[in-house]
Amino acid sequence: MAAKAVRQWERRLLCALGDCAADARVAGAARALSWSGEHAAVWLLVGLAGAATDRTQRERWLRGTGLVGAAHLASMGIKRVVRRPRPEPAGRAPLVRTAGRHSFPSSHAASSGAAALALGGLRLGTPLAALAALICVSRLVAGVHYPSDVVAGAALGALVVRLGAAARPEGAPSQVVPGPAAAARNAEGAVG
Repeated sequence: MAAKAVRQWERRLLCALGDCAADARVAGAARALSWSGEHAAVWLLVGLAGAATDRTQRERWLRGTGLVGAAHLASMGIKRVVRRPRPEPAGRAPLVRTAGRHSFPSSHAASSGAAALALGGLRLGTPLAALAALICVSRLVAGVHYPSDVVAGAALGALVVRLGAAARPEGAPSQVVPGPAAAARNAEGAVG
């Protein structure tokens, strides 16, 4: 009974977000965001650009970029096992073409979730997190993912980053990106 209620809720949400795509500006933004997130392209470019321009934290940029790629690959592997078909919104074609037929988990959301954690604390954290959220929502507006695909993808991306941080080489920092508490402690140590 609960699973049926969740499926109905997901379909209603997809219809509501799909209705937003009737506005050409929203549809265009959803297409552009979906395209930029394809195969984690925007995140790989951000990570490599960060590594090229921020020599003091180059290793962290490269490690974060690698974790984004790992999250994308993990999501693709899980898709091959789960094989959940993409949604078919009633009376509406998807706004974008997809690389595959399967939707769970969203690879866009996996790479975006990983990027928000692994790259966001290095520079431009809030804009990167906002872009990650917009890319995730774009997949719903485009009609190519269920909400649970996006949530699972983002969670998978976060998990890959956390596992990657836990599997760090000897002597490396304990986090890919310091969280707010660690950043505050670091700032206090620098002042005191």
